[in-house]
Amino acid sequence: MTLEDKIKHFSELLENARLLRLELEDLSCEANRLNCKVRIRPGPKYIKVDVGNSGAYMVEATTGNIYGIKAYGVAHKGKYYGTLDTVHDWNWGGYYATPRRAS
Repeated sequence: MTLEDKIKHFSELLENARLLRLELEDLSCEANRLNCKVRIRPGPKYIKVDVGNSGAYMVEATTGNIYGIKAYGVAHKGKYYGTLDTVHDWNWGGYYATPRRAS
């Protein structure tokens, strides 16, 4: 799987998790659904992952590491959310990703 495929998969997973959470909380009006749209903005070092009109995550292009953000375009290395290979180990439905519990 290429980096581009992994990013696409991650963006779909993120958007679907956010939409599902809206459904479960009975908050799925059109405005909230539009705010769950994920956009990918490639850059030379990081790939920005925006949710709605805000930056949410940054993916390091060389490693696939997923980080939160300090400010738009600035990765927060203290907020680490695994890699593009471990996206299924996280719950992406909340404002921040949380680790899934081991079953």
